[in-house]
Amino acid sequence: MGKLLKLLLLALVIVIGLLAWSHAPVKLEVTTTRDIPAQLPPAQAPAGMTLSVIATGQMQAGQAFAYRGGSFLQESESAMDAALIHHPKGDLLIDTGFGRDVDSHVTTTPWLMRTLAKYQLTAAVADQLKAADYRSAQLKGIILTHAHWDHVSGLPDLDGTPVLINAAERKFIDQGSEHTALARSFSDTVNYQLYDFSDGAYMGYAKSLDVYKDGSIVLVPMSGHTPGSTGIFVTLPSGKRFFFIGDLVWLKEGYERPAERPFLSRDLVGEDGAAVRKEIVHVHRLHNKFPELTIVPAHDRRQFAGIAGFPEATP
Repeated sequence: MGKLLKLLLLALVIVIGLLAWSHAPVKLEVTTTRDIPAQLPPAQAPAGMTLSVIATGQMQAGQAFAYRGGSFLQESESAMDAALIHHPKGDLLIDTGFGRDVDSHVTTTPWLMRTLAKYQLTAAVADQLKAADYRSAQLKGIILTHAHWDHVSGLPDLDGTPVLINAAERKFIDQGSEHTALARSFSDTVNYQLYDFSDGAYMGYAKSLDVYKDGSIVLVPMSGHTPGSTGIFVTLPSGKRFFFIGDLVWLKEGYERPAERPFLSRDLVGEDGAAVRKEIVHVHRLHNKFPELTIVPAHDRRQFAGIAGFPEATP
């Protein structure tokens, strides 16, 4: 029994050591396997096109769980925000943040996630739109960066607005993973509509979808965090450019260093680590090449600071 206890203690020490190592400040190797254009692609953003951020709430969690090298002593505020693109051909919403029923939605998440993070609801997107007398007919669709619970929580509140999603992410919702249990529960009521990346290469991504064929809103595949994770490039009439990268990283330090999440965080969301690392390195290179491109992780409120808060708008 004494030998067995020693072996168990040794195994515990090894596991703790490996977990601690996964938090060490190790940077990703920056490779050049993808071509990056010499300049930003042209775009003809129409007059009147604007961008707004709609803050629906936040979560607090230790910075150390967001990227390798993050501090255990510092908490990080994780934004639960949506972005509203006003476009003459129809408005689009990027993700939804927290919905009205977030208290029940959070119960669908893994126990460890609920234990490590605390959340607060500010107001659901639907309620903020209503308070601003926004006409729901203006909203042509909701583009999901991916289908995790905190990005889809507001879908039931938005009255059947089409939810634009690619085939890989739709399959991910349907296949029964706990990570998409909430999105799957909406399948009978939410109007999911599939799109294809039917356009050519864009910013180093092999394919893309130019939503309105004017270069103002371009979607690219960024599989890894989820199979159908999607990045969204937005160019405004003023020339301001944004790249919404969903949960590829949780904080900007992830692509600036570059660094991945520690093992426990990666395992908690079930991501493909190798694919995520490749995507982070590519975004890191885009960041260095085009500093005028504002890269917006879905949960880093600092990167939303340059976008006007709804009902105000950035032209």
